[in-house]
Amino acid sequence: MKESVFFVILVMILHVKGQLKTGFYSSSCPKAEDIVRSTVESYYNKDPTIAAGLLRLHFHDCFVQGCDASILIKGTSAERNALPNLGLKGFEVIDDAKAQLEASCPGIVSCADIVALAARDSVDLSDGPSWRVPTGRRDGRISSSSQASNLPSPLDSIAIQRQKFAAKGLDDHDLVTLVGAHTIGQTDCLFFRYRLYNFTATGNSDPTISQSSLAQLQALCPKDGDGSKRVALDKGRQTKFDANFFKNVRDGNAVLESDQRLLGDATTRNILQNYAGSIRGLLGFRFDLEFPKAMIKMSSIDVKTGADGEIRKVCSKFN
Repeated sequence: MKESVFFVILVMILHVKGQLKTGFYSSSCPKAEDIVRSTVESYYNKDPTIAAGLLRLHFHDCFVQGCDASILIKGTSAERNALPNLGLKGFEVIDDAKAQLEASCPGIVSCADIVALAARDSVDLSDGPSWRVPTGRRDGRISSSSQASNLPSPLDSIAIQRQKFAAKGLDDHDLVTLVGAHTIGQTDCLFFRYRLYNFTATGNSDPTISQSSLAQLQALCPKDGDGSKRVALDKGRQTKFDANFFKNVRDGNAVLESDQRLLGDATTRNILQNYAGSIRGLLGFRFDLEFPKAMIKMSSIDVKTGADGEIRKVCSKFN
């Protein structure tokens, strides 16, 4: 089974868009991936929640302008200052890795590749799967907050989620699989408190929330409490990258409304139940095997290769 899945992933890598390839830096900067890995690990050992931050950073980067590190640029009108991006974290990890790479291999390794590699390493360190990341991305020269409006939102219906993912060449299977990254995610009370107290015109809670989760979430997020308080998206196993998140959604324990809505659509529900273990059989999908394939696909969205873009000297500013 593992051999066949490895072959499928290998075929995907060989057909990744543009000129990306695994081992892109094997000659020009042989220790590139090791440097990124050791940097991510040093931050992870101090704060395991940085893994979710780095994974989300890669996702937000790829959905705007493609996977080109445009999310890293500083500036009042830059992408990272758009409202959906204000809670992003992990910038210091990327900057640290880039400084080490510039000292070892000046002008060789792109910030976009560092972000992609750091996302993979974050999943691996969280006891999730690992995979060979196709590299060779170049950094973009545009970063605009106004272009971040197409990022998925916790308020999106399944139809809107499907539309946003399809616009990036991602299908329903990719959508559900990539949302599974919430297994190590967190969110602010601000983004889901409306489900707990005033979801309907009569002031009731969202009926799709299980009673046990409702009581727990209300205790964590009082009606007039701190909206910036962080809450884990995967009840009970928030530091382990596994399929437990899908079981929580299946059982009415999703924190975000957009996650719970996966259960309300026939197609996404079937994929979700498969991952949760509700459906058994030869055609069943395993999350730990499907997630790498979805990540390879997502990380090739509108990449810049060859002579496009640049290799930044500092990730937070254009050359």
